[in-house]
Amino acid sequence: MSSLADPALAVAAAVDTSRRLVIKVGSALLVDWETGTVDAGWLTALAADVARLKREGRQVLVVSSGAVALGRRRLGLSLKGRLQLDEKQAAAAAGQSLLMRAWEDAFQPHALVAAQVLLTRDDTEVRRRWLNGRATLSRLLDLGAIPVVNENDTVATEEIRYGDNDRLAARVAQMVRADLLVLLSDVDGLYTADPRHDPAAVHIPVVSRFTAQIEAMAGGANATDGVGSGGMATKVMAARMAQGAGCATLITLGRPSGAEPGPLASLQTGARATLVEPDVTPAAAYKSWIAGSLSLQGELVIDDGAVTALRAGKSLLPTGVRAVVGAFGKGDAVRVIGLDGSEVARGLCAHGADAARALAGLRSDAIEGVLGYAGPAALVHRDDMVLTGLHVLEGAHD
Repeated sequence: MSSLADPALAVAAAVDTSRRLVIKVGSALLVDWETGTVDAGWLTALAADVARLKREGRQVLVVSSGAVALGRRRLGLSLKGRLQLDEKQAAAAAGQSLLMRAWEDAFQPHALVAAQVLLTRDDTEVRRRWLNGRATLSRLLDLGAIPVVNENDTVATEEIRYGDNDRLAARVAQMVRADLLVLLSDVDGLYTADPRHDPAAVHIPVVSRFTAQIEAMAGGANATDGVGSGGMATKVMAARMAQGAGCATLITLGRPSGAEPGPLASLQTGARATLVEPDVTPAAAYKSWIAGSLSLQGELVIDDGAVTALRAGKSLLPTGVRAVVGAFGKGDAVRVIGLDGSEVARGLCAHGADAARALAGLRSDAIEGVLGYAGPAALVHRDDMVLTGLHVLEGAHD
């Protein structure tokens, strides 16, 4: 655990200094499970919170559960108990439009656009799909929209499902290199035991590293109800994933008590939460992953001018490539080497090997004519590259 003297200040600072936030909203918060309808009052308050952050220049993504819960009522399925996979898929299909309508209605008074993004586990783990998903989310953020992400239960099988949106939210945070992941819960953080059953349970304000003891504490806390699918154990798993990606995590109450403001504003005014501190910055974590965690699938041989450009912080454009070695797909990791055979960098190639060979030596404005579509201008973007030859393993181009 951290030795920070005032955890409330640390929590407020985590929100105040974050530039890109992912907020996870569970079904138990968004849906009134007695009626199976959206809790419009609570959602209105959260939307006002998000709108305030946007006015402050932040970028916000929402990972929202609720489609299955809303679809249950629409299809006449019981609101309690587990559904078969095909029933869950049917409920998701029927409820997804209701979920997005609720978010659109909540953001409309603030002139904010809600953009639906449906993902499966493969979309966050298969690099080609990961790159496509990241590009879409990044462009939505640049355009000022609020991506509302949900697991694509309509088409997902058990083998490619997350099963809970806590871990999906952590993967989204990693994908967009968020500074902060906020997991809204029905408990104001991690305790030594379940506080609803053990009056002696002690709140844990800050976690700097996970131990077996801390993970054991999450085993029984915040058990799921008839609507949600995530408990405290899944939140701890999500926080660990985010920590490794350089993203801080806050686990806090989704419904502040009394006359307190919305859940995000309350964090900035002293509300209790558990802060999980990141190991490194998001940029450093991503660069380290590229440099040492990926299996290299091919090589791009570049000329001296391209070497100079990369060392100056530029992306690798097709014009500087002299040869393409190997058979690799879009998003695979490749080694970038100079004409003398020395390694200059490693990165994720935005085109497959065949397309890269067709583009080698050409200007970026020739890409559409060669490929028949307007693909990425860079073979390896500087954000997806680490300069290994100079031992620059993190943050070289940020």
